Amino acid sequence: MKLKKSLLITLCITLFTIVSVQAQTNEEEVKKVIATLFEGMKNKDQSLVQKVFHPDAMMHTTIATENGATLGSNSVKDFINRIATTPANTVLDERILDYQIKIDGAMASAWTPYEFYVNDNFSHCGVNSFSLIKTPEGWKITYVIDTRNKEGCI
Repeated sequence: MKLKKSLLITLCITLFTIVSVQAQTNEEEVKKVIATLFEGMKNKDQSLVQKVFHPDAMMHTTIATENGATLGSNSVKDFINRIATTPANTVLDERILDYQIKIDGAMASAWTPYEFYVNDNFSHCGVNSFSLIKTPEGWKITYVIDTRNKEGCI
């Protein structure tokens, strides 16, 4: 009886460890996708930015008004084109302050507070909310919505 109990405990610990390591691996992969997006943006590398997005991805931003917020829309293609046509002497630097990632199977969500700088000058801050799916090619961003604030930053 004691052997069975010991074997069961060992099996449970082993399974927990495997699941935990896999979850950490997926979280690191999701972080890498998001970091790659902002690396591509900073370096004006269209191919790097495009490779992290799912072909059907969508982008939105909240626009604060006196009565709440409205929704601004942007296609991934337009976003990539704007990055590519940013003047060579302009550096767009989105600095992620934290990652809060949740994963269920092939779906992930990431909440990333950020500060945005243009040529090392503070522009705005806010939060990105990413939705991702795990495809045969790896994690891909399917949706992004963000907030943009000039004050009250984290």
